[in-house]
Amino acid sequence: MPYDLTDEQRDRYREISLRSKARKQAMLRDHSESAGVLEEELNERLDPNDLMPQLDRHGLTALSLFSGGGGLDLGFERAGFEHLASYEILDICGETLRGNRPNWDVHSGSIEGDVRAAPFSRYRGVDIVHGGPPCQPFSIAGKQAGADDPRNMWPDFVRCVLQTRPRAFIAENVPGLLDSKFESFVDEFIISPLKGQYTIFRFKLAAHDFGVPQARRRVFFVGFRAARDAARWIQPQPTHGDVDTVFGPLLPRNTTRTSLGLPSIGFDEVAPTLRSGFTGPRNTTGVVNSKASMTVWDKLNVWPNGVQPTRSMAAAYTPENGHFRMSVDDCALLQGFPGDWRFSGAVYQVLGQIGNSVCPPVAYAVARQIAIALGV
Repeated sequence: MPYDLTDEQRDRYREISLRSKARKQAMLRDHSESAGVLEEELNERLDPNDLMPQLDRHGLTALSLFSGGGGLDLGFERAGFEHLASYEILDICGETLRGNRPNWDVHSGSIEGDVRAAPFSRYRGVDIVHGGPPCQPFSIAGKQAGADDPRNMWPDFVRCVLQTRPRAFIAENVPGLLDSKFESFVDEFIISPLKGQYTIFRFKLAAHDFGVPQARRRVFFVGFRAARDAARWIQPQPTHGDVDTVFGPLLPRNTTRTSLGLPSIGFDEVAPTLRSGFTGPRNTTGVVNSKASMTVWDKLNVWPNGVQPTRSMAAAYTPENGHFRMSVDDCALLQGFPGDWRFSGAVYQVLGQIGNSVCPPVAYAVARQIAIALGV
């Protein structure tokens, strides 16, 4: 079952989180009042809405499968799409979607939200079908059982596309799906069933290329029913980066520190060897070049920046040993969710929703390009 924690674990997590939050606030307060830190102020927190400005409605409709915490749904909404319906098997995710958008048609739970039995023919004529079929069958963190994994929902996503015949579809998954070991799976369950009906593109996108302060990479499949729409398709180009491209200048990548409004530590770019030896290759740090900043960051100890750590990793970061955990709001921001998007459920459930979501600004970037390809 998802989020299978014992009552004791939940209580322990809640108690540590409260003390951790208090420690974080105290350390930041000490920093802002410290006379030893010259001309340093806390930065403003990143507003993910700035990464995906609301576009005018253009009349295109979207059907969402495996909606989760709403990452794809939100990104498409911000890009001007009209929400038609969402299907999500977890009730708590359905509560999140309804809580943020009471006007949305949300189908959730083990019966109403189960895509395996959903009557998709009722949505025939929808412009877009989007979703992220469960990634565990292909994830590096999982057993990579692929087609043999009972959580393989790709056939149901394809069934929806065939029954609704949208002008375009988008499916998101982990990069492992493009590994050579899954080449036959992709051909059998994705390409072949839609061959002759859709022109399909596949590509990878990195969240940090679109302003999201994390290095998450995902693979996307985008298909178009009409050849003229497929001919207009252009893969989303980075908006943030270190080097300008032929498409124009890029904004600097957002870091965890600046996005969370934490004190400056000097340079934000580090050599790979420093990153690897200091925090591990999946974490981002800055070079500490100020004695005052070093003191502050030594107290804060916020080096690990994963959105959904393992329980063993989370247990290591407690107020007793000088660390604090990121809050739920911190995690949501680092995934690209705006502050007004609220998640339902206990902390461990919320973290699951956040960590499993498509980064909304990335979904927004893809949605914009799809709208352009469809001629709006």
